[in-house]
Amino acid sequence: MEIVPQCVWRINVDVPEEANQNLSFGATERWWEQTDLTKLIISNNKLQSLTDDLRLLPALTVLDIHDNQLTSLPSAIRDLENLQKLNVSHNKLKLLPEEITNLRNLKFLYLQHNELACISEGFEQLANLEDLDLSNNRLTTVPASFSSLSGLVRLNLSSNQLKSLPTEISKMKRLKHLDCNANLLETIPPELTGMESLELLYLRRNKLHFLPEFSSCRLLKELHLGENQIEMLGAEHLTHLNSILVLDLRDNKLKSVPDEIVLLQSLERLDLSNNDISSLPYSLGNLPLKFLALEGNPLRTIRREIINKGTQEVLKYLRSKIKDERPSHSDSVTETAMTLPSESRVNVQAIITLKTLDYSDKQTTLISDDVFDAVKSNIITSINFSKNQLHEIPKRNNFLNFLPEEMESLIRLQIINLSFNRFKILPEVLYRILTLETILISNNQVGSVDPQKMKMMEKLTTLDLQNNDLLHIPPELGNCVNLRTLLLDGNPFRVPRATILMKGTAAILEYLRDRIPT
Repeated sequence: MEIVPQCVWRINVDVPEEANQNLSFGATERWWEQTDLTKLIISNNKLQSLTDDLRLLPALTVLDIHDNQLTSLPSAIRDLENLQKLNVSHNKLKLLPEEITNLRNLKFLYLQHNELACISEGFEQLANLEDLDLSNNRLTTVPASFSSLSGLVRLNLSSNQLKSLPTEISKMKRLKHLDCNANLLETIPPELTGMESLELLYLRRNKLHFLPEFSSCRLLKELHLGENQIEMLGAEHLTHLNSILVLDLRDNKLKSVPDEIVLLQSLERLDLSNNDISSLPYSLGNLPLKFLALEGNPLRTIRREIINKGTQEVLKYLRSKIKDERPSHSDSVTETAMTLPSESRVNVQAIITLKTLDYSDKQTTLISDDVFDAVKSNIITSINFSKNQLHEIPKRNNFLNFLPEEMESLIRLQIINLSFNRFKILPEVLYRILTLETILISNNQVGSVDPQKMKMMEKLTTLDLQNNDLLHIPPELGNCVNLRTLLLDGNPFRVPRATILMKGTAAILEYLRDRIPT
């Protein structure tokens, strides 16, 4: 069909032929007097144009004209004020008529696979829009005024020619799904990483060299970054991805994976294929991964035969290496006699750029003043003292300018990693650092925690107590309802049993709450 028959446009106007015949129709049978047409589907034809007769159908809520040969839309589209869904995908539109901005009730607008090079002025007036698909066009920019589309839940901008995104996009407070695959993006505005509602983010096949810190994307479930030129994945990129299920980093230039990958305790799929990774952190073995892709990396620490056996065998191997790494008593004697570490062994670059004091894997029983001197006046949000032989948090009377006199005054501290040390209790000072979001204290000798004090730590979402000496888990710990990740494996307690632990944090907390004495 190359043109729409006139009878279609006039279906609400003309009395049907059977009404003129000498027939008896009851009131309920006279359909032409009762309801105007609300849905018009004329897709998959060869239409090259629509006429202004479109205005004869003002009751339309759905207009589907996809897969035709339209090069424009008639100005009469302004009269379809009740329209909620408009599908003009797979046509040859080069411009949208200004009149489209009159469709104030529009919720779904599908414009993919056209030839659009720009967006009409006033487009932001479509305030009720929830789903907008502009993929596979010729867009080079997204207007800042898009931020006024505050009701938008899904936005597809993939397969265009975008070199940047406007910072104003972060004002879309309901946006859950953002697809920017296959563009020319070189950077991502930091504001985008503060979008609290975002659940799915697609950035594959772009020109990204760096990643921003995902500071507030706590609901983000899928992050697709494959086929870019990303060179570094750091702790700051992972810290806040509490809900992440899928992380796609294939076909980049990564050389390493940080230990903080263990923070992603919801992660099910991790694709690291075709990078430059030579070794993996053994802590990766503690993640609940269902799929791990490592092909195309120059890995030296894992034999090819293990990788070929699949995800679970790789994770099992990595976990076995964690146990092998645990320091022995003889090691502690040797290391204690060694000279204390100097400033030259502190990663100053990480302190400045990542806000991280990383002093891990030194096998020392003390932290020297030189370590703190290296930090000077820089702000620290993350401390990593893992893989040492510490018995207590280091205390100093002169924490210089960057650390107040007492550690509880670290008012910006969010993460502390004390794994693989020799703590016998959770250090008291930690309960007083109310900004803490993550405590990693696995592989120590911790025998108790204080649930009453921990309940006051309202920002704490991750607590890793694996492989300690906990004989008893206090039921009151179940009141720490802000915990999203509670890891208790590898302790000698009898309850909760393994079947409860396998169900995850929410089930553990519920089990404990049910056993609080009344």
